Amino acid sequence: MSNKIKYTDQDLEFGEVIEDFLPLPSQLIPKQKTVEIKINLTEEKLLLIEKEAKTKRISYQDLIESIIDNYIPQLES
Repeated sequence: MSNKIKYTDQDLEFGEVIEDFLPLPSQLIPKQKTVEIKINLTEEKLLLIEKEAKTKRISYQDLIESIIDNYIPQLES
C-alpha cells in the first residue's frame, strides 16, 4: 500500500446526464390487499419449511406464501 493518492484541482468529468426513464416503483408492481391468517402446522413440517427457507435465504413466511401462490393456479384450472 505504498501508492499515495495524488489530488488535483481539475474538474471531474462525469458521463452524460440522462433523463430518468424508469417508471415509479408504484407503477411496477400493483399493490394487492393482504390478509393475515393463522395456520397450524406440525413442528416437523414447520422445521422442514424453515430449513428449506434458510437454504433459499428467504423467510419461512415468504416460502409458505410462494408455495400457496404456486398451488392456486392449479385450483383455478
